Amino acid sequence: MTIRVVSFGGGHGLSAALRALRRCAPELDLDITAVVTVGDDGGSSGRLRAERGGLPPGDLRQALVALAGDHPATRRSAGLFQHRFAAVTTAGGGPDALAGHAVGNLVISGLMELLGDPVAALEHAGAMLGAVGRVLPMSCEPVDIEAQVRGTDPDRPDEVRTVRGQHQVAVSTGRVESLRITPQAPEACPEAVTAIGAADWLIFGPGSWYTSVLPHLLVPQLAAAILASSARRLVTLNLAAEQETLGLSVADHLAALRWYLPELTVDYVIADSKAVGDPAPVDRAAESLGARLVLAPVAVDDGTPRHDPAALAAALVPVLGADR
Repeated sequence: MTIRVVSFGGGHGLSAALRALRRCAPELDLDITAVVTVGDDGGSSGRLRAERGGLPPGDLRQALVALAGDHPATRRSAGLFQHRFAAVTTAGGGPDALAGHAVGNLVISGLMELLGDPVAALEHAGAMLGAVGRVLPMSCEPVDIEAQVRGTDPDRPDEVRTVRGQHQVAVSTGRVESLRITPQAPEACPEAVTAIGAADWLIFGPGSWYTSVLPHLLVPQLAAAILASSARRLVTLNLAAEQETLGLSVADHLAALRWYLPELTVDYVIADSKAVGDPAPVDRAAESLGARLVLAPVAVDDGTPRHDPAALAAALVPVLGADR
């Protein structure tokens, strides 16, 4: 029996989740769909978005590459998608327009222009990579992320300022008090809504909490679909605080889910035992969502705060396959 999984997020966190799910797929017969944030405004994606409009392609590219097939040709294509152009001196001495752009960002942007449909473009790019799963945007229009942040100015620690843009929120030095997206009610990608309705599991995290995970809960149609879905829900917690979540405890990450979607319930929370430290507060936070806390060694061995796809897969298999 096929298990239909929808994983929400963006960037490196979603990529880690998808790589782990790919390892689970043969054993559990998984049908994987990634629903990806579309608020990126930094780096290559930000430049393309500002200069040409349309969806920022970087997080979508990362998800596609994470799901790329194992055939040597598709692995080479995945490597090409990740390749970034180095800066060179142009003949006229002017700026190098390609410097810093990932090839895959240009391909995805080109496909979106050519086909006029982001979903069709991602399906085509997925076919080029032999993707074992589907990648969808959370909305077919780009969004902007804004946050009310306390303490951005160390000389005024109690002052709250509005920080605009995903990149600026991600590198903010203060404490995020609240989060919003503009437009406030973007239309959800219809295919994403359908996938949520058909899913057996909905998976949130790991990833940048305010800029990759929580934005999905701020899209009204996605939030409604998540609440209406009969799927089980799983949260994979981060291994360390990021710049945007400094001062936010592991348990606070779970509380933030309830803050932005009060009716949300969760079935399982997966966390690394070393990263959690004292499990009691996290266990209580999980219980407040209706979830069981599963502690497992899911980090890489070199001490950096990165999930090991093989270790995360080992933790996911018994959870996702429990009712088979």
